[in-house]
Amino acid sequence: MKVILAQPRGFCAGVVRAIEIVEQALTKYGAPIYVRHEIVHNGYVVEKLKAKGARFVENLAEVPSGARTIFSAHGVARSVEEEAASLGLPVLDATCPLVAKVHSQGERYVQQGRAVVLIGHAGHPEVEGTMGRIPGPVHLVQSEADVDKLDLAADTPLAYVSQTTLSVDDTKCIIAALKRRFNDIVGPETKDICYATQNRQSAVRELSQLVDVILVVGAKNSSNSNRLREIGAEARVPTFLIADRTELDLEFLREAKIVGLTAGASAPEILVEDVIDALRGLGPLELSMLPGVEENIEFKLPPELDDH
Repeated sequence: MKVILAQPRGFCAGVVRAIEIVEQALTKYGAPIYVRHEIVHNGYVVEKLKAKGARFVENLAEVPSGARTIFSAHGVARSVEEEAASLGLPVLDATCPLVAKVHSQGERYVQQGRAVVLIGHAGHPEVEGTMGRIPGPVHLVQSEADVDKLDLAADTPLAYVSQTTLSVDDTKCIIAALKRRFNDIVGPETKDICYATQNRQSAVRELSQLVDVILVVGAKNSSNSNRLREIGAEARVPTFLIADRTELDLEFLREAKIVGLTAGASAPEILVEDVIDALRGLGPLELSMLPGVEENIEFKLPPELDDH
C-alpha cells in the first residue's frame, strides 16, 4: 500500500498558540485552570489537557470565584467578556489572532455605517463569538439562498466577513451572490482569509487526484475537518473523517492501493502517526508526502505568559 500525506496538515498556528496558553498557564499558576468551551475541537487534545489539570466548562457560572479562566481559540462574545469581569475572573484570551482580526474588521465596517453580513455556520462557537463582538445586527448567511432572503434594500451600504474555517473557495459563490444583489458592498481582501484553512483544503484537492481513498484525522465537531472530508467527497474519492486509529475500517482499506492521509487544523500529528502505524498492520507500506506549502507562522502568547 502507498500512503501519501497531505502537506500541510494538522495543527495551525492559532491552535498551537491556544494549547500553549493552557499549558503555560498550568505551569505558571498551577491546576486547576478553567477553560470556557473546548480549547480547540479535538477530544484527544482536550483529554491530555484535562489530565494536566485543565477544567472545561460551557458556562462561566461553573467557574469558582476568582479562578483563572481561558477563552477558547474560537473567540467569545463581548457579553461573555463582561460576565467574566463581573464575576471577577482573571482571564487569558486564547482567541486565534485571525478570528480576532475578523472581529475588528466587523467593528470597523459598523463604524463606517455599513450593515454587516457574516458568512458562516449557525451555532458554531466562532460564529456566535463574532456575532457577539460586532455591535448592531449581524446578518448570518450560510448559502446563496440565504442571500436572497436578506431583508435589505439593494442600495444598503453593506460589508461581509466570514468564519475563519471557511476558505476563499467555500465563500466565493456566496460573495458573488452578495455582489449581484447589493451595489455598495465591501469585504476583506483575499490575503486576509485564514491561511491554514485554504492551505489544508488545497492540499486535499491535490491529494484527491492521486489516491483511491482519503482519511481525514479530526473530530466530528471540527468544522474545518468536516470540510476536508467534504472536499474529498466532492472530488468523488471515498473520504472518511476519523477521530483516531480506532475508527479505521481496515477491511475496507485492504483493497486500497493508494491512501491519502490528512488532518484537520486541531488534530495533533501523533494521531496521524497512530493511523500510519495501524495501516502497517495490513502489510508493507510505502510512505510519501505531497510537496506543499511550508507554514512557518507563529503567533505570540498573551503578555502575561510571554517571557520573551
